[in-house]
Amino acid sequence: MNTSQTPARLSADEKKALLEKYHPDYQAASFTTLKVGANTGQKAPIELAEMLHSNSRIYGKSFDPDAPDYVADVLIIGGGGAGASAAIEAHHAGAKVLLVTKLRMGDANSMMAEGGIQAADKANDSPAQHYLDAFGGGHYAAKPELLKQLVMDGPQAIDWLSSLGVMFDKEADGTMITTHGGGTSRKRMHACADYTGAEITRVLRDEVHQLNIPVVEYTAAIELLLDENGNACGALLMNMLTEKYEIAHAKTVILATGGAGRMHYNGFPTSNHYGATADGLVLAYRAGAALLYQDALQYHPTGVAFPAQLFGALVTEKVRALGAGLFNAEGEAFVHPLETRDVVSAAIMAECKKGKGVLLDSEKNFSAVWLDAPNIDRVHGEGHIEKHIPGMLRMLMNYDIDIRKQPILVYPTLHYQNGGIDISPDGSTPKIPNLYVAGEAVGGIHGRNRLMGNSLLDIIVFGRLTGKNAAKKAREVSTGKPALQHVEAYAQALKEAGISTGVTSPKLLPAYTRSVNE
Repeated sequence: MNTSQTPARLSADEKKALLEKYHPDYQAASFTTLKVGANTGQKAPIELAEMLHSNSRIYGKSFDPDAPDYVADVLIIGGGGAGASAAIEAHHAGAKVLLVTKLRMGDANSMMAEGGIQAADKANDSPAQHYLDAFGGGHYAAKPELLKQLVMDGPQAIDWLSSLGVMFDKEADGTMITTHGGGTSRKRMHACADYTGAEITRVLRDEVHQLNIPVVEYTAAIELLLDENGNACGALLMNMLTEKYEIAHAKTVILATGGAGRMHYNGFPTSNHYGATADGLVLAYRAGAALLYQDALQYHPTGVAFPAQLFGALVTEKVRALGAGLFNAEGEAFVHPLETRDVVSAAIMAECKKGKGVLLDSEKNFSAVWLDAPNIDRVHGEGHIEKHIPGMLRMLMNYDIDIRKQPILVYPTLHYQNGGIDISPDGSTPKIPNLYVAGEAVGGIHGRNRLMGNSLLDIIVFGRLTGKNAAKKAREVSTGKPALQHVEAYAQALKEAGISTGVTSPKLLPAYTRSVNE
Protein backbone atom coordinates (compact mmCIF):
# COMPACT_ATOMS: atom_id res chain seq x y z
CA MET A 1 0.00 0.00 0.00
CA ASN A 2 1.30 3.42 -0.91
CA THR A 3 0.39 5.43 2.16
CA SER A 4 2.26 8.51 0.97
CA GLN A 5 -0.46 9.57 -1.47
CA THR A 6 -3.92 10.60 -0.36
CA PRO A 7 -6.50 11.00 -3.14
CA ALA A 8 -7.75 14.51 -3.80
CA ARG A 9 -11.15 15.61 -2.56
CA LEU A 10 -13.97 15.01 -5.01
CA SER A 11 -15.80 17.84 -6.70
CA ALA A 12 -19.50 18.37 -6.02
CA ASP A 13 -20.38 16.82 -9.39
CA GLU A 14 -18.14 13.81 -8.77
CA LYS A 15 -19.76 13.23 -5.38
CA LYS A 16 -23.23 13.48 -6.86
CA ALA A 17 -22.44 10.97 -9.61
CA LEU A 18 -20.83 8.53 -7.16
CA LEU A 19 -23.76 8.68 -4.72
CA GLU A 20 -26.42 8.31 -7.38
CA LYS A 21 -24.75 5.24 -8.85
CA TYR A 22 -23.71 3.35 -5.73
CA HIS A 23 -25.31 4.61 -2.46
CA PRO A 24 -28.40 2.63 -1.32
CA ASP A 25 -30.35 5.84 -0.57
CA TYR A 26 -30.37 6.56 -4.30
CA GLN A 27 -31.52 3.12 -5.48
CA ALA A 28 -35.24 2.86 -6.27
CA ALA A 29 -35.34 -0.84 -5.34
CA SER A 30 -34.62 0.05 -1.70
CA PHE A 31 -37.92 1.87 -1.23
CA THR A 32 -41.68 1.69 -1.54
CA THR A 33 -44.46 4.28 -1.34
CA LEU A 34 -46.39 4.88 1.88
CA LYS A 35 -50.14 4.44 1.43
CA VAL A 36 -51.52 5.60 4.80
CA GLY A 37 -50.72 8.26 7.40
CA ALA A 38 -49.20 11.72 7.34
CA ASN A 39 -46.55 10.82 4.74
CA THR A 40 -48.85 9.13 2.26
CA GLY A 41 -47.36 9.25 -1.22
CA GLN A 42 -43.78 9.57 0.00
CA LYS A 43 -41.14 6.86 -0.21
CA ALA A 44 -39.77 4.92 2.73
CA PRO A 45 -37.41 1.95 3.13
CA ILE A 46 -39.26 -1.27 2.39
CA GLU A 47 -38.59 -2.64 5.87
CA LEU A 48 -39.85 0.51 7.62
CA ALA A 49 -42.88 0.73 5.36
CA GLU A 50 -43.88 -2.79 6.41
CA MET A 51 -43.95 -1.63 10.03
CA LEU A 52 -45.90 1.53 9.14
CA HIS A 53 -48.30 -0.52 7.02
CA SER A 54 -48.99 -3.00 9.84
CA ASN A 55 -51.53 -3.06 12.61
CA SER A 56 -50.77 -2.49 16.26
CA ARG A 57 -49.71 -5.33 18.52
CA ILE A 58 -52.85 -4.59 20.55
CA TYR A 59 -55.31 -4.36 17.67
CA GLY A 60 -58.46 -6.22 18.63
CA LYS A 61 -57.49 -6.43 22.32
CA SER A 62 -59.36 -4.71 25.13
CA PHE A 63 -57.72 -2.30 27.57
CA ASP A 64 -58.81 0.29 30.09
CA PRO A 65 -56.45 3.20 29.37
CA ASP A 66 -57.96 5.13 32.28
CA ALA A 67 -56.58 2.73 34.92
CA PRO A 68 -52.89 3.70 35.29
CA ASP A 69 -50.09 1.66 36.76
CA TYR A 70 -47.81 4.70 36.64
CA VAL A 71 -48.50 8.44 36.84
CA ALA A 72 -45.97 11.16 36.06
CA ASP A 73 -45.70 14.73 34.83
CA VAL A 74 -43.18 13.77 32.15
CA LEU A 75 -42.98 10.27 30.68
CA ILE A 76 -39.70 9.56 28.86
CA ILE A 77 -39.55 6.54 26.56
CA GLY A 78 -35.96 5.46 25.95
CA GLY A 79 -32.91 4.97 28.16
CA GLY A 80 -30.07 6.22 25.98
CA GLY A 81 -28.27 9.55 26.04
CA ALA A 82 -31.25 11.61 24.86
CA GLY A 83 -33.65 10.04 27.34
CA ALA A 84 -31.20 10.40 30.22
CA SER A 85 -30.42 14.03 29.39
CA ALA A 86 -34.14 14.79 29.18
CA ALA A 87 -34.80 13.07 32.50
CA ILE A 88 -32.08 15.03 34.29
CA GLU A 89 -33.29 18.40 33.02
CA ALA A 90 -37.00 17.65 33.56
CA HIS A 91 -36.19 16.59 37.13
CA HIS A 92 -34.23 19.81 37.78
CA ALA A 93 -37.20 21.75 36.37
CA GLY A 94 -39.36 20.31 39.14
CA ALA A 95 -41.30 17.69 37.18
CA LYS A 96 -42.21 14.24 38.42
CA VAL A 97 -40.35 12.11 35.86
CA LEU A 98 -40.75 8.47 34.82
CA LEU A 99 -38.29 6.88 32.39
CA VAL A 100 -39.16 3.56 30.74
CA THR A 101 -36.73 1.67 28.53
CA LYS A 102 -37.12 -1.46 26.43
CA LEU A 103 -33.89 -3.08 27.62
CA ARG A 104 -31.57 -1.86 30.37
CA MET A 105 -30.81 1.76 31.12
CA GLY A 106 -27.95 2.64 28.77
CA ASP A 107 -28.63 -0.10 26.22
CA ALA A 108 -28.62 2.28 23.29
CA ASN A 109 -26.66 3.48 20.30
CA SER A 110 -25.38 6.27 22.58
CA MET A 111 -23.34 3.69 24.49
CA MET A 112 -21.81 2.34 21.28
CA ALA A 113 -20.65 5.66 19.78
CA GLU A 114 -16.87 5.69 19.65
CA GLY A 115 -15.20 8.56 17.85
CA GLY A 116 -16.29 11.75 19.57
CA ILE A 117 -18.69 14.66 19.96
CA GLN A 118 -18.46 17.86 17.95
CA ALA A 119 -18.60 21.35 19.45
CA ALA A 120 -17.12 24.62 18.20
CA ASP A 121 -15.39 25.79 21.38
CA LYS A 122 -11.89 26.58 20.13
CA ALA A 123 -10.54 30.05 19.28
CA ASN A 124 -10.20 29.26 15.56
CA ASP A 125 -13.74 27.90 15.30
CA SER A 126 -17.32 29.11 15.70
CA PRO A 127 -20.87 27.73 15.73
CA ALA A 128 -21.33 29.46 12.36
CA GLN A 129 -18.48 27.40 10.85
CA HIS A 130 -19.87 24.27 12.48
CA TYR A 131 -23.25 25.09 10.92
CA LEU A 132 -21.75 25.46 7.44
CA ASP A 133 -19.90 22.15 7.69
CA ALA A 134 -22.97 20.27 8.91
CA PHE A 135 -25.39 21.96 6.50
CA GLY A 136 -23.20 21.13 3.50
CA GLY A 137 -22.49 17.63 4.77
CA GLY A 138 -26.23 17.03 5.06
CA HIS A 139 -26.77 18.05 1.42
CA TYR A 140 -28.31 21.40 2.48
CA ALA A 141 -31.43 19.57 3.67
CA ALA A 142 -31.30 20.13 7.44
CA LYS A 143 -34.05 22.21 9.01
CA PRO A 144 -32.08 25.44 9.62
CA GLU A 145 -33.67 26.18 13.00
CA LEU A 146 -32.82 22.71 14.33
CA LEU A 147 -29.25 22.78 13.06
CA LYS A 148 -28.80 26.27 14.50
CA GLN A 149 -29.94 24.99 17.89
CA LEU A 150 -27.48 22.11 17.64
CA VAL A 151 -24.39 24.15 16.88
CA MET A 152 -25.19 27.12 19.14
CA ASP A 153 -25.67 24.85 22.15
CA GLY A 154 -22.60 22.73 21.35
CA PRO A 155 -20.04 24.44 23.60
CA GLN A 156 -22.52 24.53 26.48
CA ALA A 157 -23.17 20.80 26.02
CA ILE A 158 -19.46 20.04 26.44
CA ASP A 159 -19.32 22.21 29.56
CA TRP A 160 -22.40 20.47 30.98
CA LEU A 161 -20.99 17.00 30.37
CA SER A 162 -17.65 18.03 31.87
CA SER A 163 -19.42 19.36 34.97
CA LEU A 164 -21.15 15.99 35.39
CA GLY A 165 -17.81 14.17 35.22
CA VAL A 166 -17.21 13.10 31.61
CA MET A 167 -13.47 12.51 31.21
CA PHE A 168 -12.63 14.11 27.86
CA ASP A 169 -9.13 13.74 26.44
CA LYS A 170 -6.99 16.70 27.49
CA GLU A 171 -3.47 17.99 27.15
CA ALA A 172 -1.26 18.14 30.25
CA ASP A 173 -2.34 21.77 30.81
CA GLY A 174 -6.03 20.85 30.73
CA THR A 175 -6.72 22.01 27.17
CA MET A 176 -9.29 19.88 25.37
CA ILE A 177 -7.78 17.71 22.63
CA THR A 178 -9.79 18.03 19.42
CA THR A 179 -9.43 16.31 16.04
CA HIS A 180 -10.95 16.38 12.57
CA GLY A 181 -13.82 14.23 11.38
CA GLY A 182 -15.12 13.62 7.87
CA GLY A 183 -16.49 16.84 6.41
CA THR A 184 -15.15 19.13 9.14
CA SER A 185 -13.13 22.26 8.36
CA ARG A 186 -11.90 22.62 11.94
CA LYS A 187 -10.66 20.27 14.63
CA ARG A 188 -13.74 20.21 16.89
CA MET A 189 -14.07 16.51 17.76
CA HIS A 190 -13.89 15.99 21.53
CA ALA A 191 -13.28 12.39 22.56
CA CYS A 192 -12.72 10.00 25.43
CA ALA A 193 -10.21 7.73 23.68
CA ASP A 194 -12.45 5.61 21.40
CA TYR A 195 -15.25 4.98 23.90
CA THR A 196 -16.77 8.48 24.00
CA GLY A 197 -20.37 7.31 23.90
CA ALA A 198 -19.80 4.77 26.66
CA GLU A 199 -18.21 7.41 28.88
CA ILE A 200 -21.00 9.93 28.28
CA THR A 201 -23.70 7.30 28.81
CA ARG A 202 -22.02 6.08 31.99
CA VAL A 203 -22.05 9.56 33.47
CA LEU A 204 -25.63 10.34 32.41
CA ARG A 205 -26.92 6.98 33.67
CA ASP A 206 -25.20 7.49 37.02
CA GLU A 207 -26.67 10.99 37.30
CA VAL A 208 -30.20 9.68 36.65
CA HIS A 209 -29.77 7.08 39.39
CA GLN A 210 -28.16 9.57 41.78
CA LEU A 211 -31.15 11.91 41.38
CA ASN A 212 -33.45 8.96 42.21
CA ILE A 213 -35.39 9.37 38.97
CA PRO A 214 -37.66 6.31 38.61
CA VAL A 215 -36.50 4.00 35.80
CA VAL A 216 -38.53 1.03 34.59
CA GLU A 217 -36.31 -1.35 32.62
CA TYR A 218 -37.25 -4.15 30.20
CA THR A 219 -40.45 -2.26 29.44
CA ALA A 220 -41.35 -1.21 25.89
CA ALA A 221 -43.87 1.36 24.78
CA ILE A 222 -46.43 -0.38 22.56
CA GLU A 223 -48.71 2.59 21.83
CA LEU A 224 -49.07 6.23 22.76
CA LEU A 225 -52.17 7.32 24.64
CA LEU A 226 -54.10 10.30 23.27
CA ASP A 227 -56.96 12.15 24.97
CA GLU A 228 -60.19 13.21 23.28
CA ASN A 229 -58.46 16.34 21.94
CA GLY A 230 -55.56 14.42 20.37
CA ASN A 231 -53.07 15.38 23.07
CA ALA A 232 -50.41 12.89 24.11
CA CYS A 233 -51.11 11.82 27.67
CA GLY A 234 -49.12 8.65 28.29
CA ALA A 235 -48.39 5.26 26.82
CA LEU A 236 -49.39 1.63 26.84
CA LEU A 237 -46.38 -0.38 27.98
CA MET A 238 -45.38 -4.03 27.81
CA ASN A 239 -43.00 -5.81 30.15
CA MET A 240 -40.53 -7.55 27.84
CA LEU A 241 -39.99 -10.41 30.29
CA THR A 242 -43.57 -11.21 31.29
CA GLU A 243 -45.45 -9.65 28.33
CA LYS A 244 -47.75 -8.03 30.87
CA TYR A 245 -49.35 -4.76 29.72
CA GLU A 246 -49.28 -1.63 31.85
CA ILE A 247 -50.61 1.91 31.54
CA ALA A 248 -48.59 5.09 32.15
CA HIS A 249 -50.32 8.47 32.42
CA ALA A 250 -48.41 11.71 31.92
CA LYS A 251 -49.01 15.34 31.06
CA THR A 252 -46.24 15.30 28.47
CA VAL A 253 -44.36 12.51 26.71
CA ILE A 254 -40.83 12.45 25.29
CA LEU A 255 -39.93 9.84 22.67
CA ALA A 256 -36.21 9.04 22.83
CA THR A 257 -36.38 5.59 21.27
CA GLY A 258 -33.27 5.79 19.11
CA GLY A 259 -32.44 4.31 15.73
CA ALA A 260 -33.31 1.51 13.34
CA GLY A 261 -30.16 -0.43 12.47
CA ARG A 262 -31.66 -3.74 13.58
CA MET A 263 -34.21 -3.39 10.79
CA HIS A 264 -31.26 -4.33 8.53
CA TYR A 265 -32.40 -2.16 5.65
CA ASN A 266 -31.22 -3.54 2.30
CA GLY A 267 -29.85 -6.58 4.10
CA PHE A 268 -26.90 -4.63 5.53
CA PRO A 269 -25.12 -5.56 8.74
CA THR A 270 -25.36 -2.96 11.48
CA SER A 271 -23.31 -1.32 14.18
CA ASN A 272 -26.46 -0.66 16.23
CA HIS A 273 -27.47 -2.11 19.58
CA TYR A 274 -29.96 -4.96 19.79
CA GLY A 275 -33.09 -2.88 20.37
CA ALA A 276 -32.71 -0.37 17.51
CA THR A 277 -35.92 -1.16 15.61
CA ALA A 278 -37.51 2.25 14.84
CA ASP A 279 -40.19 1.88 17.56
CA GLY A 280 -40.67 5.61 18.09
CA LEU A 281 -41.30 6.26 14.40
CA VAL A 282 -44.02 3.63 14.32
CA LEU A 283 -45.77 4.83 17.50
CA ALA A 284 -45.70 8.50 16.54
CA TYR A 285 -46.76 7.85 12.95
CA ARG A 286 -49.72 5.72 13.95
CA ALA A 287 -50.79 8.51 16.34
CA GLY A 288 -50.70 11.07 13.52
CA ALA A 289 -47.20 12.57 13.56
CA ALA A 290 -45.32 13.26 10.33
CA LEU A 291 -41.92 11.86 9.44
CA LEU A 292 -39.12 13.76 7.72
CA TYR A 293 -36.45 12.21 5.47
CA GLN A 294 -37.54 8.71 6.44
CA ASP A 295 -35.80 7.58 3.25
CA ALA A 296 -32.37 8.88 4.34
CA LEU A 297 -30.10 6.40 6.14
CA GLN A 298 -26.44 6.44 7.04
CA TYR A 299 -24.16 3.58 6.13
CA HIS A 300 -20.93 4.04 8.07
CA PRO A 301 -18.04 3.44 5.66
CA THR A 302 -16.00 1.23 7.95
CA GLY A 303 -17.78 -1.71 9.48
CA VAL A 304 -15.67 -4.76 10.22
CA ALA A 305 -15.87 -7.22 7.32
CA PHE A 306 -13.57 -9.88 8.81
CA PRO A 307 -13.66 -11.88 11.04
CA ALA A 308 -17.28 -13.02 10.73
CA GLN A 309 -17.81 -12.74 14.50
CA LEU A 310 -17.43 -8.96 14.24
CA PHE A 311 -19.29 -8.49 10.95
CA GLY A 312 -20.77 -4.99 10.91
CA ALA A 313 -19.08 -3.82 14.12
CA LEU A 314 -18.02 -0.20 13.92
CA VAL A 315 -14.47 0.88 13.15
CA THR A 316 -14.70 4.45 14.36
CA GLU A 317 -14.07 7.31 11.95
CA LYS A 318 -11.42 8.44 14.41
CA VAL A 319 -9.18 5.74 12.89
CA ARG A 320 -9.29 7.62 9.58
CA ALA A 321 -9.02 10.99 11.33
CA LEU A 322 -5.74 9.81 12.87
CA GLY A 323 -4.27 8.88 9.49
CA ALA A 324 -5.54 5.48 8.31
CA GLY A 325 -6.27 5.44 4.56
CA LEU A 326 -8.51 3.17 2.48
CA PHE A 327 -7.01 0.84 -0.15
CA ASN A 328 -8.42 -1.65 -2.61
CA ALA A 329 -7.12 -5.17 -3.27
CA GLU A 330 -4.50 -3.77 -5.64
CA GLY A 331 -3.08 -1.49 -2.96
CA GLU A 332 -4.52 1.67 -4.51
CA ALA A 333 -5.84 4.53 -2.39
CA PHE A 334 -9.19 5.30 -4.02
CA VAL A 335 -10.91 7.98 -1.90
CA HIS A 336 -9.92 10.73 0.50
CA PRO A 337 -10.49 9.13 3.93
CA LEU A 338 -12.24 12.20 5.36
CA GLU A 339 -14.88 12.80 2.73
CA THR A 340 -18.37 12.71 4.25
CA ARG A 341 -19.61 9.29 5.31
CA ASP A 342 -22.04 8.79 2.45
CA VAL A 343 -19.35 9.57 -0.12
CA VAL A 344 -16.75 7.24 1.45
CA SER A 345 -19.37 4.47 1.74
CA ALA A 346 -20.34 4.86 -1.90
CA ALA A 347 -16.67 4.82 -2.93
CA ILE A 348 -16.07 1.54 -1.07
CA MET A 349 -19.17 -0.04 -2.63
CA ALA A 350 -17.97 1.15 -6.03
CA GLU A 351 -14.54 -0.47 -5.64
CA CYS A 352 -16.11 -3.76 -4.61
CA LYS A 353 -18.63 -3.74 -7.46
CA LYS A 354 -15.82 -3.03 -9.92
CA GLY A 355 -14.02 -6.17 -8.73
CA LYS A 356 -11.29 -4.26 -6.93
CA GLY A 357 -12.23 -5.42 -3.45
CA VAL A 358 -10.72 -8.23 -1.41
CA LEU A 359 -12.97 -11.23 -2.08
CA LEU A 360 -14.15 -12.75 1.20
CA ASP A 361 -17.10 -14.90 0.09
CA SER A 362 -17.18 -16.11 -3.49
CA GLU A 363 -20.63 -17.69 -3.07
CA LYS A 364 -22.18 -14.37 -2.04
CA ASN A 365 -19.74 -12.33 -4.14
CA PHE A 366 -18.87 -10.29 -1.07
CA SER A 367 -15.73 -8.17 -1.02
CA ALA A 368 -14.18 -5.60 1.29
CA VAL A 369 -11.34 -3.05 1.27
CA TRP A 370 -8.32 -2.43 3.47
CA LEU A 371 -8.14 0.24 6.18
CA ASP A 372 -4.46 0.91 6.87
CA ALA A 373 -4.58 1.29 10.66
CA PRO A 374 -0.80 0.73 11.13
CA ASN A 375 -0.20 4.05 9.39
CA ILE A 376 -1.41 5.80 12.57
CA ASP A 377 1.67 4.70 14.50
CA ARG A 378 3.86 5.37 11.46
CA VAL A 379 2.64 8.98 11.38
CA HIS A 380 2.31 9.76 15.08
CA GLY A 381 4.82 7.42 16.64
CA GLU A 382 4.66 4.04 18.34
CA GLY A 383 2.00 3.81 21.03
CA HIS A 384 -0.45 6.26 19.47
CA ILE A 385 -2.95 3.53 18.58
CA GLU A 386 -2.79 2.02 22.04
CA LYS A 387 -3.40 5.40 23.66
CA HIS A 388 -6.09 6.85 21.40
CA ILE A 389 -8.07 3.86 20.10
CA PRO A 390 -7.57 1.22 22.79
CA GLY A 391 -11.06 -0.21 22.43
CA MET A 392 -10.55 -0.89 18.74
CA LEU A 393 -7.16 -2.45 19.43
CA ARG A 394 -8.59 -4.79 22.08
CA MET A 395 -11.65 -5.74 20.02
CA LEU A 396 -9.61 -6.96 17.06
CA MET A 397 -6.79 -8.45 19.16
CA ASN A 398 -9.43 -10.88 20.47
CA TYR A 399 -9.31 -12.36 16.96
CA ASP A 400 -5.52 -12.18 16.56
CA ILE A 401 -5.62 -9.02 14.43
CA ASP A 402 -3.09 -6.52 15.75
CA ILE A 403 -4.06 -3.22 14.13
CA ARG A 404 -0.67 -1.78 15.03
CA LYS A 405 0.77 -4.16 12.43
CA GLN A 406 -2.15 -5.34 10.28
CA PRO A 407 -4.74 -3.45 8.22
CA ILE A 408 -8.46 -4.04 8.81
CA LEU A 409 -10.90 -5.39 6.23
CA VAL A 410 -13.94 -3.09 6.14
CA TYR A 411 -17.24 -2.60 4.35
CA PRO A 412 -20.11 -0.14 5.03
CA THR A 413 -22.45 -0.99 7.89
CA LEU A 414 -25.94 0.39 8.62
CA HIS A 415 -25.24 2.97 11.28
CA TYR A 416 -27.71 5.82 11.67
CA GLN A 417 -31.29 6.85 11.00
CA ASN A 418 -30.89 10.29 9.41
CA GLY A 419 -34.65 10.70 9.06
CA GLY A 420 -37.26 10.48 11.78
CA ILE A 421 -40.14 12.33 13.40
CA ASP A 422 -40.66 15.94 12.36
CA ILE A 423 -40.27 18.37 15.28
CA SER A 424 -40.49 22.08 15.99
CA PRO A 425 -37.50 24.03 17.38
CA ASP A 426 -38.72 23.41 20.95
CA GLY A 427 -38.62 19.66 20.39
CA SER A 428 -42.38 19.21 20.17
CA THR A 429 -44.28 17.47 17.36
CA PRO A 430 -46.48 19.95 15.42
CA LYS A 431 -49.32 17.47 14.91
CA ILE A 432 -49.54 15.95 18.42
CA PRO A 433 -49.64 18.42 21.33
CA ASN A 434 -47.62 17.48 24.43
CA LEU A 435 -45.46 14.98 22.49
CA TYR A 436 -41.73 15.73 22.27
CA VAL A 437 -38.94 13.85 20.49
CA ALA A 438 -35.18 13.79 21.07
CA GLY A 439 -32.18 11.92 19.72
CA GLU A 440 -31.98 9.62 16.74
CA ALA A 441 -35.78 9.37 16.45
CA VAL A 442 -35.80 13.00 15.21
CA GLY A 443 -35.68 13.87 11.51
CA GLY A 444 -34.27 17.09 10.11
CA ILE A 445 -31.38 17.98 12.41
CA HIS A 446 -28.71 16.55 10.11
CA GLY A 447 -30.45 16.72 6.75
CA ARG A 448 -29.81 13.68 4.56
CA ASN A 449 -26.35 12.82 5.90
CA ARG A 450 -24.82 13.28 9.32
CA LEU A 451 -21.26 14.29 10.13
CA MET A 452 -19.30 12.32 12.70
CA GLY A 453 -19.78 13.55 16.26
CA ASN A 454 -23.03 15.39 15.67
CA SER A 455 -25.18 12.51 16.95
CA LEU A 456 -23.65 12.54 20.42
CA LEU A 457 -24.12 16.29 20.34
CA ASP A 458 -27.77 16.15 19.32
CA ILE A 459 -28.75 13.67 22.04
CA ILE A 460 -27.38 16.12 24.60
CA VAL A 461 -28.69 19.35 23.05
CA PHE A 462 -32.17 18.09 22.19
CA GLY A 463 -32.39 15.76 25.17
CA ARG A 464 -31.82 18.70 27.51
CA LEU A 465 -34.09 20.96 25.45
CA THR A 466 -37.04 18.58 25.44
CA GLY A 467 -36.60 17.80 29.13
CA LYS A 468 -36.85 21.47 30.04
CA ASN A 469 -39.71 22.21 27.65
CA ALA A 470 -41.74 19.12 28.49
CA ALA A 471 -41.45 19.91 32.20
CA LYS A 472 -42.54 23.51 31.59
CA LYS A 473 -45.49 22.36 29.46
CA ALA A 474 -46.51 19.84 32.12
CA ARG A 475 -47.08 22.70 34.56
CA GLU A 476 -49.45 24.38 32.12
CA VAL A 477 -51.63 21.58 30.77
CA SER A 478 -54.42 19.40 32.02
CA THR A 479 -55.06 16.25 30.04
CA GLY A 480 -58.37 14.67 29.15
CA LYS A 481 -59.44 11.04 29.20
CA PRO A 482 -56.71 8.71 27.85
CA ALA A 483 -57.73 6.53 24.94
CA LEU A 484 -56.45 4.27 22.17
CA GLN A 485 -59.00 5.22 19.51
CA HIS A 486 -56.26 6.15 17.05
CA VAL A 487 -55.25 2.48 16.90
CA GLU A 488 -58.68 1.51 15.57
CA ALA A 489 -58.70 4.50 13.22
CA TYR A 490 -55.32 3.53 11.78
CA ALA A 491 -56.45 -0.07 11.31
CA GLN A 492 -59.46 1.20 9.40
CA ALA A 493 -57.22 3.33 7.18
CA LEU A 494 -55.09 0.27 6.39
CA LYS A 495 -58.21 -1.73 5.56
CA GLU A 496 -59.52 0.98 3.25
CA ALA A 497 -56.13 1.09 1.50
CA GLY A 498 -56.29 -2.66 1.01
CA ILE A 499 -53.15 -3.30 3.04
CA SER A 500 -52.58 -6.46 5.07
CA THR A 501 -48.97 -7.35 5.88
CA GLY A 502 -49.67 -10.21 8.24
CA VAL A 503 -47.30 -8.78 10.86
CA THR A 504 -47.71 -6.44 13.81
CA SER A 505 -45.70 -3.40 14.85
CA PRO A 506 -43.59 -2.02 16.42
CA LYS A 507 -41.00 -4.73 15.85
CA LEU A 508 -39.38 -4.30 19.31
CA LEU A 509 -36.57 -6.83 18.73
CA PRO A 510 -34.94 -8.34 15.64
CA ALA A 511 -35.58 -11.96 14.77
CA TYR A 512 -32.39 -13.95 14.15
CA THR A 513 -33.79 -17.44 14.56
CA ARG A 514 -33.35 -20.03 11.80
CA SER A 515 -35.36 -23.09 10.99
CA VAL A 516 -33.76 -26.48 11.64
CA ASN A 517 -33.63 -27.10 7.89
CA GLU A 518 -31.55 -24.02 7.09
